Amino acid sequence: MEQLVRAKELYERAIFNGEYDGLPQADRELDAVEAALLIGRGRIMHGQYLETRIEVPEELPAFERAADLYRALGDERGEAEALFWIGCFHQVVRDDNTSAGPPLTVASELARKTGDQLTLSYALRHLGIAAHTGGDLDQARSLLEESTALRRTLGFTAGVAANLVGLIYLAAAQGRSDDAQALADEAAALAASVGAVLISAQIEAARSGI
Repeated sequence: MEQLVRAKELYERAIFNGEYDGLPQADRELDAVEAALLIGRGRIMHGQYLETRIEVPEELPAFERAADLYRALGDERGEAEALFWIGCFHQVVRDDNTSAGPPLTVASELARKTGDQLTLSYALRHLGIAAHTGGDLDQARSLLEESTALRRTLGFTAGVAANLVGLIYLAAAQGRSDDAQALADEAAALAASVGAVLISAQIEAARSGI
C-alpha cells in the first residue's frame, strides 16, 4: 500500500537525514493502513457469522477501532464505511435496530457528503430493513428504492438483486402482487446472471409469499 511506502520513506528520512518531524505523519500513514485492515478483517468475521450464526467477539471492536482511527485522521469516507459496519453488526448479528440506527444514519450522511455511493447504498439498504421491521413500509420502500438506484448506477448486479428481495416483500405486504411478481422475475434473472445462488434462494422464498 502507498501508505506503507510513505511511512518507510519518512522513517528513513528520520534516521538518515535527521528529519524527525516527519515521524508523526508516518504514524498517520500507518493508522490509515491499520483502519483499512480492520475493516477487511471485520468483513471476514461478519462472513463467518453469516455461515455459523455464532457471533465473533472481535468483529465489533474491529469496526469501532477503524471508525476511531478514520475519525482521528479526518477521513470521513473511511469513517462512513466503518460506521456502516458498526450499524450492520448491531442489526444483523444482535438483531438490535435501536443500536443500529444512529451509526447507519451517520454513515449515510457521511457517504452522501463524500460521494461514496457504494457505502451509501449499503447504509440506505439497512436503514430500509430497519424501517420495514419497524412497520414503516413506505419509508422502507423509499430507502430501498434509492439504494437500488445507486446500485444500478454502479453496476452492482448482485446488490440490486438482494435489494429487490426486500422490495418483493414490501410489495406483497402492501397488496401490490403484480409489482411483487415483476420484481421477483427481474431479481431472479439478475441473480442468475452473476451466479448469486444465495440471493436466488432468497428470491424464491420471497416469491412463495406473494
